[in-house]
Amino acid sequence: MNIVIYGATEIGCLLATEFFEDHDITIIDKEENRTEEFNKLDISFIQGNASDVNVLKKADIKNADVFIACTNIDEANIVACLSAKKFGGIKTICFVSKEEYRNTLNFEKNIDNFSDFFIDYIIWPEELLTQEIFRIVTVAHALDVENFADGKARLLEFKVLPHISIVGKKVKDCGFTNDTLMVGLTRNCNLFIPNGDTEILEGDKLIFMGTSHSLDILAGTFFHEKEVVKSVCIIGGGKVGAMLAGTLETLKIRTKIIEKDYDRCRFLAEELSHTLIINGDGTDLKLLDEEDIGNCDVVVSVTNNDEKNLLCSLLAKQLGVKRVIARASKVLNIPLFEKVGIDIAISSKNSAINEVRNDLQENDADILATVEQGQGEVLEISVLPEFNGKKIMELTFPAGAIIGVIQRKNSVIIPKGNSVINTGDIMIIFTTSENAAKIKEFFKVK
Repeated sequence: MNIVIYGATEIGCLLATEFFEDHDITIIDKEENRTEEFNKLDISFIQGNASDVNVLKKADIKNADVFIACTNIDEANIVACLSAKKFGGIKTICFVSKEEYRNTLNFEKNIDNFSDFFIDYIIWPEELLTQEIFRIVTVAHALDVENFADGKARLLEFKVLPHISIVGKKVKDCGFTNDTLMVGLTRNCNLFIPNGDTEILEGDKLIFMGTSHSLDILAGTFFHEKEVVKSVCIIGGGKVGAMLAGTLETLKIRTKIIEKDYDRCRFLAEELSHTLIINGDGTDLKLLDEEDIGNCDVVVSVTNNDEKNLLCSLLAKQLGVKRVIARASKVLNIPLFEKVGIDIAISSKNSAINEVRNDLQENDADILATVEQGQGEVLEISVLPEFNGKKIMELTFPAGAIIGVIQRKNSVIIPKGNSVINTGDIMIIFTTSENAAKIKEFFKVK
């Protein structure tokens, strides 16, 4: 595909890095925004403003398949996408930072009068981040949570802590619950597909797929998951903090927000009916101690400052919080956060990149999710007639992969070696990102 990206931002760079090997990429922005990272990529760079039709023509917009606007200015992104739409059937993806723009643009898209002049995909990264944090918060001790098949199947990731019974055992000897498959293992920051003889070590991150019920049993049996998240403290009452508190209220989880700005606190108190609002600084150790933060099940630090999120998270760990989640505005800070002891570091930019990746998928394969900062992918692939009646054990994959779930009409199957796939089944497959293309090719997905 020919992809034109408007915005030499961090997101623009991440997108270009993600797609340049398989697609033709053109970046549009001012020359002063062009960083060394872009020079390392085999891409084209057009100087100018994508709202200018002449600049779009220089980028050969007529022959482009996708236009992505991801500058830091919402209005510029919107105008640029609408300008690109004038050139025909190009797919447009627009990044926005304001909820009202997301709502308005999605509303207009569904009105008949706008059928020839709308933006195809609206991405609000903060909303995606909030949804991801919510999934993680509501499953105690999980590092990652993804739901599939209308919630009937799941992916869960856990870290192997000291003294857990499976430390030192081979996968085949662990006795994991039925309808559960261990599909991935991360060790020393490297993800690979395990087999029955893989030995589990302390500090490993294990990725499981299975039915929601079986994974609940697995978590309670092996990862002390019987405890339920009852209380959450959110540091930072911005848009993400407010949205997260609102969703937690629906589950009747005791929630408190610590926010430094008094006027923002008043606003939050009016918007949230069951959340305790505390006017204070999340880096104030005395305040955290007085508010008994150490007894919260989860602390989530989601200010717009990475250094503050890191400090708040470390203070929470010092007070004995079981699990700490920190927002990292800069993707490169995620490994640093985790190295110094933060349980989960998460970025709205990563969430947005995953959404774009899903939007660009075509034909019979979709990427349902990515894990471990893009090292692993969960693929959704329809079974074509050529594979009808095949047993799983008869499939010789060209690279490491595991079929974690088979969705057949309204039911889900966690397959074994003798399980049969039929035409029309939907396979949910876990593999590494570097092997995803080989797996798609194997199932004749072009």
